[in-house]
Amino acid sequence: MVHIEHPVHGAVLNHRHGRQDRHGLGIQVNGWAPRGACVLVNGTEASRAGETFAAEVRLTAAWTDISAVVAGPAGNASHSIRVLWDRFSRRRYRFSIDDNSFFLRDIARSRYRSLFDCFYLEGLRRLHRTYGVKFTVNVFGTTPEKDFALADFPDSYRSEWREHGGWLKLAFHADAEFPDRPYEYASPARLARDLEQVAGEILRFAGEEAYAPPTVLHWGMCPPACLKVLREHGVRVLSGMFRHGCNDRYDVNYNLDAARSEYLSSHDALVDMESGIAFSMVDIICNNTPVADTVPKLSTLAAAADTAEVMDLFTHEQYFWPFYPNYVPDHFDRLETAIRFVTEAGYEPVFFHEGFLGGPEPDGTAG
Repeated sequence: MVHIEHPVHGAVLNHRHGRQDRHGLGIQVNGWAPRGACVLVNGTEASRAGETFAAEVRLTAAWTDISAVVAGPAGNASHSIRVLWDRFSRRRYRFSIDDNSFFLRDIARSRYRSLFDCFYLEGLRRLHRTYGVKFTVNVFGTTPEKDFALADFPDSYRSEWREHGGWLKLAFHADAEFPDRPYEYASPARLARDLEQVAGEILRFAGEEAYAPPTVLHWGMCPPACLKVLREHGVRVLSGMFRHGCNDRYDVNYNLDAARSEYLSSHDALVDMESGIAFSMVDIICNNTPVADTVPKLSTLAAAADTAEVMDLFTHEQYFWPFYPNYVPDHFDRLETAIRFVTEAGYEPVFFHEGFLGGPEPDGTAG
């Protein structure tokens, strides 16, 4: 029996994880095998210490298969994984806002001359002008009260959506806010129907320049069978919390197994090899994080090799609105504090659907 423990299958590795030059990335591979057995890692004998082994492997392509082999009296045993070298990785961040419907209702009812006469969009534009931040705004098909649907939104602002599409994108989130967890047990057909309906409305009133494939499903849950249909609809990244809850169960994790959820709870990203979708860990939820706690939280993440390269910033629309029961008066201040920190730390604003996690493609092709 032999097992590679580090790195894991689907790991996303960059210059922080080893010694990188323009030709490759040297990483250490660790695992366990029967005491005293000879372990070959990609054909090279590994060093042994008790039941553990270690070997260096050099990654020279975007994808590398790593195999550990042990020869024994009963035959050979092996364990193989595949890892991704994010060769051109650089510090980058994205900002995603969930649960949007109120601002669209406000604009549709008020018939403003400009989208930015709505205080919410004007606040986002101010942050963009100050810091260059890009926002992905994840929308519902209807408001919670069912008094507005995307079909009610006029197409008279298409030129303005187009003008600002370089920093402001609209994406599918769910058909509606309630009931909770709408896709946790949904069929692929149900998810595809809702996605296509919401995406169709966004394209109708805002155009292709303002549209982005979804990167967050409402409540961050769906059956594994839904991943294929999401990939077919342009999804390359899904963000979640991958948090450990009661009954030894992980949540907001797209129903990934416990081992991968545990890994993602302390790493930037992991690729699901079957679907090809990369999963990203959300680093902060601004509506839940007071201003005083924001920089300490992000500083800790920025100092650790496994969480420093990609910042996934996040909040929810409801908390901007004074009529909402859980209104957060300093919500924009919380966003600005997070955005200022990543900007001053040298992170570049990106959209996750462009390139690989917003960065260049690891194989050097155009994103």
